[in-house]
Amino acid sequence: MADQKLSALQLHAPDGLVSRSRKLGKRRDLVLHGGGNTSTKSAIEDPTGRERTVLWIKASGADLATASMEDFVPLYLDALLPLHTCTAMDDAVVVEHLARAVVRAGSRRPSVDTLLHAFLPADHVDHVHADSICALTNQTDARETVAAVLGDEVGFVPYVRPGFALALLSVEQAANRFALVLEHHGLVTWGDTHEESLNTTLELVRRADEYLAEQVPRRRPVAAETTISPTDRELLLATLRGRLSREQHVVLHVDDLQRAVSDREDVQCVAEAGRATPDHILRIGSRSAVVRPGDVDASLGRFESESRRAFDDNVALLAGNPTMRSPLPSVALVPGLGCVTSGINAREARMRAELAAQSHKVTATVLDAFGAVRWLDRLEQLDFEYWPLELEKLSAAGKPRELEGRIAIVTGAASGIGLAAAEDLLERGAHVVLADIDGPKLADAAASLEADRVLSIEADLTQEAAVDEMVRATVEHFGGLDAVVSNAGVASFGSLETLSQSEWSRALQINATAHFLLTKRVWPIFRNQGIGGSLVYVASKNAFAPGAEFGAYSASKAAQVQLARIAALEGGPIGLRANVVNPDAVFSGSALWSPELRRARAAAHGLPEDELESFYVARSLLGIPITPQDVAEAIAFFVSDRSRATTGAVLTVDGGVAAAFPR
Repeated sequence: MADQKLSALQLHAPDGLVSRSRKLGKRRDLVLHGGGNTSTKSAIEDPTGRERTVLWIKASGADLATASMEDFVPLYLDALLPLHTCTAMDDAVVVEHLARAVVRAGSRRPSVDTLLHAFLPADHVDHVHADSICALTNQTDARETVAAVLGDEVGFVPYVRPGFALALLSVEQAANRFALVLEHHGLVTWGDTHEESLNTTLELVRRADEYLAEQVPRRRPVAAETTISPTDRELLLATLRGRLSREQHVVLHVDDLQRAVSDREDVQCVAEAGRATPDHILRIGSRSAVVRPGDVDASLGRFESESRRAFDDNVALLAGNPTMRSPLPSVALVPGLGCVTSGINAREARMRAELAAQSHKVTATVLDAFGAVRWLDRLEQLDFEYWPLELEKLSAAGKPRELEGRIAIVTGAASGIGLAAAEDLLERGAHVVLADIDGPKLADAAASLEADRVLSIEADLTQEAAVDEMVRATVEHFGGLDAVVSNAGVASFGSLETLSQSEWSRALQINATAHFLLTKRVWPIFRNQGIGGSLVYVASKNAFAPGAEFGAYSASKAAQVQLARIAALEGGPIGLRANVVNPDAVFSGSALWSPELRRARAAAHGLPEDELESFYVARSLLGIPITPQDVAEAIAFFVSDRSRATTGAVLTVDGGVAAAFPR
């Protein structure tokens, strides 16, 4: 009987809990990116047939905005309530107890606030980090202000790091009340129904919003407007990214809307005052840097020195003998620019920008409404930042992929080698700008790729203005550049006797001059970043072994090889590598091999057109067809640090054509 019940026990989080959570999660002024949590208590029949109460609570790190039934962890309430009689309990013991109380094997880790939800004598509990509630508590008269604005039926809990101690203290304050304000941490509400708890949250937030609107002056302190030219903006971002990529390459996100904060006269106060809630510390650090245009190195140097000093002064008091995390900021306020955030990928950088916007907004509101901010002291900040229980969230991400945080431009990316190279680089973790002159085909190619990591730009790269616009858009979108795969090309055919001058010029313009224009344009980016980079030129076997009636193509590809060698000579002093990949006869998916070219090359070799591909395979030493993926593998080698000691090289991907051996 017990076995039958065990197999029949199908647990699903209550629908009301899911919908309530999503309603809270969609309000960006209430919670962001995994913040806050919700719970419901409901009865089930356990495998022995006994009715028991289960606490359903959001899993650690789950997002309320997109919550599903699988994002809630069921725990037997009767296994948790006896803990209320304890006077103290460290995190490791709490985790053990929670693990033993979980109903369903394989469930995700429950929220760190599980015991707070368990101990409160209500069926439905909500915890949010509402902007306006945090603003009320992040100033010197927090307790008095909360009572005046929200009423005596709302309790006030002085700051304690989340966990067992906070759960006990909160329950003490909850008697005869329907909500608690946690100092520096947000709002907890409860009720006998889903609607009661939800509506209590919304009503208390409304009161706080109205109060702050009355307190905040109409004219906020704003400094004189700083103007940054497009060129200076681009080089500023490249410089900033280079300094932030010393330990791990990062992608940047620029939030122009935060000019309202970055251009304030008291921007330094906003940056250093702290966060809206300690939960933000794990994602964006305990403070922001202020980076003045033209003073990037000094600005970051001051921030880094302060970070190291604070850690060294307090490390002996932190649990677990931690190793220092990066002393560099993940959030920077730049007057004239806004807020610049960094991340190992574009999604993380954007998420940090959203968290920073919330924190900066709360801090600015407190300054405008109350005149001063009172937040956690430096030890309390570090205690949260190096809290082993929460650091597990960050370590769960695993090892970064080979090209994580790298940014590459791939030209001729709508098909063939270019598309294969882009797909391969994305698979390795890179962010890729796809450039091509064929807009519709480019759109089709980009539609199948990961949107967060891709920017597609239709451009005629023989036009200097188009090259300029493409590179500027790349830096604006991702913050910098690590590699250029210069692949776009055209196949011009015809004997020297019959080839027109315009066709000769066209081949040189597309296969050589366009690559020069791109090389010239990206040079200042690499120089300002100061972290090296890679230029990969996709030339051709014909650069070394030209073909009859293929003179314009062969000559222009040879020019491309020489361009790469000059780039290697001049790029060495700034750590910029330049290498060449020489493919041959890549037919699959290629826009190069038009029907006209196929007919012309078959005729040049005295072959029926349908035997052309097999002819190229047979003439190679290895006797194998060359695929776009073969070339993409060579490109990835040159883009990656696996080729960190190689520049000025030519790598053949032609199956072995002896006449085309590099020499």
